[in-house]
This record gives sequence, C-alpha cells and structure tokens, in this order.
Amino acid sequence: MAGWIAVASAEHVRRGRAEGFMQVCHGKAAPLRRIRPGDAVVYYSPTAEFRKPDRLQAFTAIGVAAGGMPYQVDMGGGFRPFRRDVDWRTAREAPIRPLLDRLDFTAGGRNWGYQLRFGLFAIGAHDLAVIAAAMDTVL
Repeated sequence: MAGWIAVASAEHVRRGRAEGFMQVCHGKAAPLRRIRPGDAVVYYSPTAEFRKPDRLQAFTAIGVAAGGMPYQVDMGGGFRPFRRDVDWRTAREAPIRPLLDRLDFTAGGRNWGYQLRFGLFAIGAHDLAVIAAAMDTVL
C-alpha cells in the first residue's frame, strides 16, 4: 500500500469525507492520477477554513483510494474540478506538532512544512503507521 499526504483546509476535507471523495491542487487531475486504488490517503489541514488565518496544523482525514479513475464534476461558475473516490475511515483529528520528530518527511527540521506546499506527496510506510496510530485508526 502506497501512502499519500494531501493538503486542504479542514472545511474542504470534511465535505470530501461526507461525500466520499478527495480533491487536490485546486481540482487538477494529474496529481490524482498518481494515486492507485488501495493506496492510503491522509489529509493534512493547515487551516480550519479556506483562505482564513485560523491555524489548525492537523491531520484531518485518512482513508483508502477506491477503484476507478479521477472524474470531473461541475461545481458551477465555470469551476470543474477533478475528484477521486475514497473510502474514508473513522478517525480523530491529530495535531502534527507532537509527531514532527517521529515522521520521516518532517525529519524534525525547522522547515518541516516545506513538502506540504506541493499539495500532494508520497510518504513511506513508517510515516503512514505513525499518522494512523495518532488518528486512532487502522487502514
């Protein structure tokens, strides 16, 4: 099972969880095509609400990519983002700060948030296990 971290505000993540999908990088298809059915997906939310300065810095969702390819939806106003279906697990939100020294992708460094700026990136089995345990879930 490959692991991925996606980045979005908690409000956007909660909508995706409720409707069974994920969306990344302002609706681009290419990043979603990297994810395969059966891959684990973890959302990190720097903020609670989109474009608000309300720092959250927590993992907010975890699940497994469902079968099928990314698909496009019409959200109105000319916005037609791509999505991918995900089987979301029951999990609690987990702050990232207590995990910084244990995650390989942060390596305990001062610039731990650098990779998060990409919107979607792969993580190893170790990081996936640490995050899943912090979220009190099993994949």
